[in-house]
Amino acid sequence: MYLIVVSALTALSLFIAPSNTKAADLITVVAAENFYGEVAETIGGPEVTVTSILSNPNQNPHLFEADVATAQAVSKADVAVYNGADYDPWMLKLLKASPRAGRTEISAAKLTGHKPGDNPHLWYDPKTIPAIAKALADEFAKRDPANAALYRQRLASFEASLAPLTDMIAQLKAAYAGIPVTATEPVFGYMASALGLDMRNYRFQVAIMNNTEPSAADVAAFEDDLRDRKVKVLFYNSQVTDDTTTRLLNLAKQSGVPVVGVTETEPANLDYLAWMVSQLEALKAALGAPAK
Repeated sequence: MYLIVVSALTALSLFIAPSNTKAADLITVVAAENFYGEVAETIGGPEVTVTSILSNPNQNPHLFEADVATAQAVSKADVAVYNGADYDPWMLKLLKASPRAGRTEISAAKLTGHKPGDNPHLWYDPKTIPAIAKALADEFAKRDPANAALYRQRLASFEASLAPLTDMIAQLKAAYAGIPVTATEPVFGYMASALGLDMRNYRFQVAIMNNTEPSAADVAAFEDDLRDRKVKVLFYNSQVTDDTTTRLLNLAKQSGVPVVGVTETEPANLDYLAWMVSQLEALKAALGAPAK
């Protein structure tokens, strides 16, 4: 199933004839995260060139430090796409350090009405990626009006390609809304909300995300939820673990609470759609329904 989903997105450009844009006329895009870069490539097609900065699936995004190559890519970009909400502050610093006349900045946080202090894992909100896609299509059409119809056509195809994800979210919500779950970090938070799940222990999650020590009361409440099986699933950030989260993972396994790993960055060989669907399939299996 996943291979079919991947090809559905990556093959969009095969059905849409490219223009005769010359290399010198390409729109240059830099994306802070590879899933936003993927959207730019899909909407822009051969008329744009995209550099994604956070693209290593084994990389801890919270430990990222920009280098000279990153700064150069940002300085040359016509369009910069980033998450915002304090998730990638290094991007804002690079943009400020290398002002460029006419450059457009597209922030997922601003598009979706989020601010610093909110859960920054916005790409797990089903509304975020479509909003980014539309903003990019509008920007590309404005910069390259001769190919505006191409960008609109690619946008429509991209939006249609997300139907399997939308359908799966609706199906899981109908079956599992109100089910109590928990997580070591709020990575999956927006998707959990879209599914109607009852997410517990949020203060603990924020503390771990911010690399601060959770309160003793929050730790005790979390452990009680696992030990007494008050939650049906434990989500954890499989890219970032420490002694506290490892202890909770072990407790979940000892208590028979299913564990579902989620990631902050897009895995290798999967596009955004396949990535999201694969995690929902894992959740579905954890809740007792067989994955297709």
